Amino acid sequence: VQLQASGGGLVQAGGSLKLSCAASGRTFSSYGMGWFRQAPGKEREFVAAVTGSGASTYYADSVKGRFTISRDNPKSSTYLQMNSLKPEDTAVYYCAAKTERLSGSYFYAANYAYWGQGTQVTVSS
Repeated sequence: VQLQASGGGLVQAGGSLKLSCAASGRTFSSYGMGWFRQAPGKEREFVAAVTGSGASTYYADSVKGRFTISRDNPKSSTYLQMNSLKPEDTAVYYCAAKTERLSGSYFYAANYAYWGQGTQVTVSS
């Protein structure tokens, strides 16, 4: 599966952005989808994930209550709605796909086999 992330940009603190990730290929619903981010000089970190059916979602503590992950299986897309953005949210955001039938936590990047190219999110103070 190929992934294409979009929607990043420059926003002031307190603002909102919505990231999109379009997937190619069939059986999109067989993949759990995740969003990760990497700030300069830091390791890539988990942000949010959603199961293939969309029934379950997972969030990093740092974004709970501010970010919402969702997916539209007929459109083979997943989204990350980001509200109340903070300067510390500045990073390159990546979407990733995890084969759901395989075991492994949604929280770890190593469990995701497919990655998009990243989209820059910059939050100014």
